[in-house]
Amino acid sequence: MVTNATSLGRSGLFDWLVQRFSALVLLAYAICILGSLALTPDLEYESWRAQFDMPAMRIFSLIALLSLCAHAWVGIWTVTTDYLNEAQLGRAGTLIRLLAQTVCALLTLIYLFWGIRIFWGG
Repeated sequence: MVTNATSLGRSGLFDWLVQRFSALVLLAYAICILGSLALTPDLEYESWRAQFDMPAMRIFSLIALLSLCAHAWVGIWTVTTDYLNEAQLGRAGTLIRLLAQTVCALLTLIYLFWGIRIFWGG
């Protein structure tokens, strides 16, 4: 039996909604980037930089980055909960799962802060 140690009181419906909503945000962002590339075939660094210096693009990029982190966390949590448990790994399963989730959460936070610094740090 899987314990509720790291779900932080979330429900399966909430996780499902986070995954679907974040996927839609990431799809919209990908379409925006690909559309920008398609509409400007002679894209140079200056124009690319100018596009990402616009406040709307920075905000959209931040929303996409937050969506990516949320999407990744729900996926990581689901996979580790399903496959790193006592039924699969014996008595150490819970400890291994918590360790794996902690490492993944820290990496996700590092990537989030790094991405924020890239988009907003100048």
